[in-house]
Amino acid sequence: MRWWWCLILAATCWGQVDNEWDLRKLLDELDRGTSRVKPVLVQADPAKWSDRGAAANYAPQFKSAQNQIDYLRTTRIEFAKQPERLTLALETFFRLESMEQSLSSFTDGLRKYGNPAVADLLDGAVRQNSTNRNRLRQYISSLAQTKEQEFQIADQEAQRCRANLSRQPAPPPARKK
Repeated sequence: MRWWWCLILAATCWGQVDNEWDLRKLLDELDRGTSRVKPVLVQADPAKWSDRGAAANYAPQFKSAQNQIDYLRTTRIEFAKQPERLTLALETFFRLESMEQSLSSFTDGLRKYGNPAVADLLDGAVRQNSTNRNRLRQYISSLAQTKEQEFQIADQEAQRCRANLSRQPAPPPARKK
């Protein structure tokens, strides 16, 4: 095997979440990354902006971003309790993406009307979590594949049982007294 195939294989496998222990570590890292965002976000409070019109327009996004961080934490905790649940995995991923989108939009306003340095800090804190987001996406893909394979096996077994039952002779009619 050529050396570059080894590099490609290593790059593909790096960062994968292979077991529940790895997933718990990933979720803890995700929580730490999100925890770094919140204090920076508090510094970006639109109530402190000089342009009151812009502050009023961005206040709902500020509140939404704070809520998304809290929702993500709650969902992450539930997912950590039941890591085999695909719905919780997807909910966690969607909450993370929603938080990132809310923060991205808010950061644009912060850069324009508030403090550009704090906007850069906020962007950096969000970007630090991008590796965790990608690893979570890989876990979800792997979990979905596993669930799909389990369903196929269960379906095949059900088909086999139905075939066996259909080949059995009908029970004799019950006698009347």
